[in-house]
Amino acid sequence: MRMHSRITRSLVVAATAILALTACGGGGSDPGSSDGGSATSGTVNWWSWTPDNNVAEREVAAFNKQYPDIKVIYKKVPGDNYAAVLKPALASDDGPDVFTVNASGAFSAESFGSYAYDLTADMEKLLGADWKTKVYDGGVQAFTVKDRLVAAQWAKVGAGIMWINKDLFDKYDLQPPTTLAEWESVCKTFRDKGQGCFREGMSGSSGFVVDTVHSIADSVQPGAWAAAVAGTGKWTDPAMVQSLDTLRTLSKNGILDEGSVGIQQYPDVNNAFLTGKVPMVQMGTWYQQYATVDSLTAALDGAGVPKDTPKITIIPIPFPDVAGKGNPSTMFADPDAGHAVNAKSKNRNAAITFALWMGGTKEGQQVVVNNMDSFATLNGVTPEFDKITLVNPKVQQPELEKVTESLGAAKDARSYGISAQLSQAIIDASQAMVNGDKPPADVAADIQAVADAK
Repeated sequence: MRMHSRITRSLVVAATAILALTACGGGGSDPGSSDGGSATSGTVNWWSWTPDNNVAEREVAAFNKQYPDIKVIYKKVPGDNYAAVLKPALASDDGPDVFTVNASGAFSAESFGSYAYDLTADMEKLLGADWKTKVYDGGVQAFTVKDRLVAAQWAKVGAGIMWINKDLFDKYDLQPPTTLAEWESVCKTFRDKGQGCFREGMSGSSGFVVDTVHSIADSVQPGAWAAAVAGTGKWTDPAMVQSLDTLRTLSKNGILDEGSVGIQQYPDVNNAFLTGKVPMVQMGTWYQQYATVDSLTAALDGAGVPKDTPKITIIPIPFPDVAGKGNPSTMFADPDAGHAVNAKSKNRNAAITFALWMGGTKEGQQVVVNNMDSFATLNGVTPEFDKITLVNPKVQQPELEKVTESLGAAKDARSYGISAQLSQAIIDASQAMVNGDKPPADVAADIQAVADAK
């Protein structure tokens, strides 16, 4: 991937806007440390579970071309541990200057908003009084807590798609499955050849299996999942019971690899797929980064495999119609990440500069989307494929462009509105369906009991 080599006219305008707003002290009423320090120099410690280290390095390098005197130190914390690590750090006087939050769950804006500086005035000065019309509306909702903008959104993701190793499918002359029967047939062929098939990690609390149950529910009855999350429907409704039963079918009929309850999506499933051991996984749009040479190379290096390990061609496919009802496969989207600025930061103004550059300027957002890790939350920014080096451009680019189009049409939220307790209940239910014989109606009742207790 090639970064921008010069500061454009719009970059200068954005820089001027950010400098002006941070010089004015930003959100005003928050109890910051002294005056917040310089807006153009200092050290900013950034903590997050995303992106990968190599992606963050490229983003920070691009930022430093404009702000060479702000040193950004990135600390990647595993998602399963992030909330537990972040809370005591923010309660101290030595926590991160910038910390990433997501739309819902254990490390959501709502969970950690009390530690964050209000960025409302800063965003207004950067993008204008109508700033809310210029960014993803879902992020405005997710990151506004009690009328305070506690994080500047910078990443949008979608889920509801599968990823396949196109090389393995081609090797055995297989087509991506579109129905349950086709999926069973494809998996039988792969297993006969000594391969796995569809691998999923259900251990821990990251909740990737939640996406799978959501996709199944959309195949069974579109809207049933969203209704259950919103409380206008029940987790015990027939469509949701059938969805859980279908998850068990994936396990019993040889689609889902054995041992899913004992492994994690990261690093176990991720490493197995990217090193060519597994032909199919369910990941979201963030996974398209591994269609690029840079990120796939870094991932293989991180997995500790030999340098000559072939780079696989990954492509996204729609989730199969497992219910056989002809319901179209759809995507669901979330504001995945927002930069919150620690209200107690001694380098608060430099932190604001970084947070708003990454999420509120064309230049920052272009770097984010060109890394192919996330989609932009600033309207009008899309991947520049002529500046992105894909492993197999002829095969991958058309499929990635379809994902961009599908994400734009997404209506359901991915995780927004799902509490940490409810998410864990769905994970527990999924484990029960795959690793036991408890009736699906009883498992659904367990989820409903958690939903009722909120």
